[in-house]
Amino acid sequence: MTRFFCPGRVELAGNHTDQQRGRVMAAAMDRGITAEAEPNDEGIIRIFCEDFDPVEVDLRRLWPDANEKGRPSALVRGIAGCLAETIPDLRGFDAYLFSDLPPHRGLSSSAALTVLTGFILATFSGAAPDPEELARAAQKAESRWFGKPCSLVDPLTCALGGGVYVDVLENKVRQLDCDFDSLGLALCLADTGEDTVGAAAAFDQIAADMAAVAQTFGEPVLARVRGPVFDEQWPAHQTDPQWMRARHFFDETWRVSSMADALGLRDGQRYMELMNQSGRSSEKLLHNITREGGSDRLARVLEASGNILAGRGAWRVHSGGFGGCVQALMPEMHYELYRSTIDTLFGAGTCHRIHISARGVCLAQEDKALFSGRGFPEEATSLLG
Repeated sequence: MTRFFCPGRVELAGNHTDQQRGRVMAAAMDRGITAEAEPNDEGIIRIFCEDFDPVEVDLRRLWPDANEKGRPSALVRGIAGCLAETIPDLRGFDAYLFSDLPPHRGLSSSAALTVLTGFILATFSGAAPDPEELARAAQKAESRWFGKPCSLVDPLTCALGGGVYVDVLENKVRQLDCDFDSLGLALCLADTGEDTVGAAAAFDQIAADMAAVAQTFGEPVLARVRGPVFDEQWPAHQTDPQWMRARHFFDETWRVSSMADALGLRDGQRYMELMNQSGRSSEKLLHNITREGGSDRLARVLEASGNILAGRGAWRVHSGGFGGCVQALMPEMHYELYRSTIDTLFGAGTCHRIHISARGVCLAQEDKALFSGRGFPEEATSLLG
């Protein structure tokens, strides 16, 4: 039995900028998906996990299946189909997964599953894929097989580990030192308890609004519009919701570079100032906090975070918004106050301390075994019904 691990990711900056080919900064975290797997000679991938129904994919049938869209099996079939283009004689495997990435919370659980599956498949097939190539295959699998547009940032962060800076338009990638612990800062996520399953239309509207503004300048995406040209037109449109979202894009994509610079200079105070600017921009310009039919829980956690951390730290909506998590960063001395207050207001276990993981997808033989002995536990058999 071989053990594998793939981290989830936290978005550090670049809220909804990747859709318009802007800049994004993310980091792998110490939570993720662990697998115990062994190869088989049946040409079948079988995956068991308590978070979803058992998956069984025949390696002889790797084309997209419309009936699988939106399901984990589509991700597994998709990554196998992508890797089959470059790795001959793919070998099937059986795997049992344990995930501590709650789905639909903006932690890239789907990207982690896809990257992990690809890494296991490549390893058992005698290949050693480049992390960026693996991430691009995962991006293709999620977009084409799963049916959800996916940027490169999420799978790339899961594959590489550490901090990742991506300029989508320029196709530039560089790794960053995001060791907040060494800066004396505590990074955490406050789970609102509301998933983002019903937010697809709201996410699509953000992309459509930004694209509509880009088209007024004759461009398909905002990253191709020159900032000074947009600035000239902004005063006449600053109360238009579409233009407000475009304003967020230009400000936010600049902030990504500035926040990366602050990390490089190990200037935690400057980083938190910029993080707060990012958070207020998402709230006041991007408007991805509440949606029709959704609750106000994200807004309430943001408000509580501001009451606790004003003058002490930083807080922002994490990832897509309309639910999911609030990200908070503060000096260590303030962490216990933040955690205890948030847990008191919204329920024990709402706040989770996060540490940045230097490792991406990998063999994890040094980790503690999930299961003793060989073979799959009774839980896997029960999942088969």
